[in-house]
Amino acid sequence: MKFDSSKVKLIKLVIFDIDGVLTDGRINIDNNGVETKSFDVRDGSGIKWLLRAGLDVAFITGRTSRVVEHRAAELGVTRIFQGAKIKTEAYDTLMADTGFTDAQIAYAGDDLIDLPVMRRVGLAMAPADARPEVLEISHYISDSPGGRGAAREMIEMILKVQNLWGEVTSAYFK
Repeated sequence: MKFDSSKVKLIKLVIFDIDGVLTDGRINIDNNGVETKSFDVRDGSGIKWLLRAGLDVAFITGRTSRVVEHRAAELGVTRIFQGAKIKTEAYDTLMADTGFTDAQIAYAGDDLIDLPVMRRVGLAMAPADARPEVLEISHYISDSPGGRGAAREMIEMILKVQNLWGEVTSAYFK
């Protein structure tokens, strides 16, 4: 799909899948059964900037992991849906809770489970290494793979198109 900045200007809520978007999709489990995931610190900074700019952020993931709870708390993300095997159910709950329309919501996904939500949102985004079916319907595709700065690219694009970039990063350029 072709990139359309007019879609980006309407965005009020940005939803991220976890595995494959905010992480590289690998799940590490040690001998004690403790799960770990690796998150890109730059993606985290970007999420904080979205919140600082007044946009809402949510996580919807098909798996359930305490690691996600910790990361969300660290970033200030309070809208978290884990174990969402049918992601449209979580999406519908978010719409009801926020009052936002499809056109006001962006979603970043990478795999087949994300397709039903991505078909509905105003701005569908994907990391460079997403499934071909996801890339085909995405309005924006990052140059970076999931867990390696893809979310940061998406966030910077949104903030710049909405003319919020200077506002949330001005302290770094003084």
